[in-house]
Amino acid sequence: MTLSTTTHLNFRGDARAALEFYGRVFDGTVSATTYAQVGMPADAPGADKVIFGLLVAADGFRLMAYDVPGESLGADAVAGTTRRENGATITDRAFFVSLQGDTLDEVATRWEALADGATVIEPLAASPWSAGFGMLTDRFGVTWVVDVRAAHTA
Repeated sequence: MTLSTTTHLNFRGDARAALEFYGRVFDGTVSATTYAQVGMPADAPGADKVIFGLLVAADGFRLMAYDVPGESLGADAVAGTTRRENGATITDRAFFVSLQGDTLDEVATRWEALADGATVIEPLAASPWSAGFGMLTDRFGVTWVVDVRAAHTA
């Protein structure tokens, strides 16, 4: 048996915009199904929102997203804050999305794209544990931890 996980992000009205943005960041293909496409009356509030969204990139990166039914609130609906203080991460968020790559060039490209409209918590730079580490909260309220994967020694 083979198991895998895919990050599934919940939005309050901007899942399609987020998927399109992440599609550009990760050079992937986005598919999105609306509530209307699975039977909600087309004129019902929220029928045009995403019930199932998927981003798949050639390098294997995958991300899912949907719009939680109800009022559209955008990135303001994301609960919590994150900051770095004295070398520690202080947060009340339930999760971060961790993005790792083998080289600084590989992660720097994604970092620059994610940083468009983001709040940078910790700039991408060398750290004691990585050739590159950074944190940001993107324009959709998702906090990303981006770093270069540490080489494992035997």
